[in-house]
Amino acid sequence: MKGYAMLKIGESGWIEKERPSCGPMDAVCRPLAVAICTSDVHTLWEGAIGERHNMILGHECCAEVVEVGFLVKDFKPGDRVLVPAITPDWNSLEAQAGYSMHSGGMLSGWKFSNFKDGVFSEFFHVNDADGNLAHLPANISPVDACMLSDMVPTGFHGVELADVQFGDTVLVIGIGPVGLMSVAGANMRGASRIIAVGTRPVCIQAAEGYGATDFISYKNGSIEDQVLAMTSGKGVDEVIIAGGDCETFVSAIKCLKPGGKVGNVNYLGNGTYVTIPRVEWGVGMGHKQINGGLMPGGRLRMEKLSSLVSAGRLNVHPLCSHIFEGWDHLEEALFLMRDKPSDLIKPVVKLSD
Repeated sequence: MKGYAMLKIGESGWIEKERPSCGPMDAVCRPLAVAICTSDVHTLWEGAIGERHNMILGHECCAEVVEVGFLVKDFKPGDRVLVPAITPDWNSLEAQAGYSMHSGGMLSGWKFSNFKDGVFSEFFHVNDADGNLAHLPANISPVDACMLSDMVPTGFHGVELADVQFGDTVLVIGIGPVGLMSVAGANMRGASRIIAVGTRPVCIQAAEGYGATDFISYKNGSIEDQVLAMTSGKGVDEVIIAGGDCETFVSAIKCLKPGGKVGNVNYLGNGTYVTIPRVEWGVGMGHKQINGGLMPGGRLRMEKLSSLVSAGRLNVHPLCSHIFEGWDHLEEALFLMRDKPSDLIKPVVKLSD
């Protein structure tokens, strides 16, 4: 089979590999559509997870099942399925402890394009098919379904980590596709005011549609100065970090009320230390909590989130700003995500209806 791979840091291209084999509990699938993630950019060009050689990229797609192992009960060849970016080992001790995304070690639920070939290939392997795949509802298109692999669950997990409550004021830093889903999730959770940090008009327009009430730009001064001015010096109840870098935590803590929470779902692709301002953190005693987490994967998560889309409660299509047809456009879509033109939110490559 052919796959689009990271050859080494900074270099990528099409390669030939053996089609993956199928274990007794596993599935082999073929993509119906794939989406490009900023994490692919971090991995390939920044070397954020270290050197990888001839590793097929990609962790966002929906698919058709081609083969299943003899112990798989709920899926069969021909089924159209949602595929989460995080595919835990559900019989692991970490999963039993409630942290399935770290099954086998920290972040090890993230297998695709981390230490295992990803989904940018004619065929790919899914471990624990009954625990990780979910049936694709008939009224969700393959393009939209790709948003359920990572963007929706990651953005919503930021809301969970921040523990947004009814009537809260929430700051969302970064309104790319993940941040937009954090805005949508905070709105669903009952936030009364959602302040979004972003500059690109296409993202601002989408964020407004998802429920953002106020906007600030880091180009107009520090985030914290603007937020404190907007809130009469009180700050916000929660901060969701969906963009930025290690220094972004400085602004987050300065914006946060005592007792507030930070939910970070931003992939910190470089840097050595996260900086926390001592005084604004209450000299260590301000009850300002910082939670950072990899989004939960698995079948139940996919079924619950897809039900929001299927029922019309969440429209993910505005995320899909650039839609391509066919494998020939995959590299173009990947480079587009790297360069991030002003009209981009998310590139998707459609492979089948």
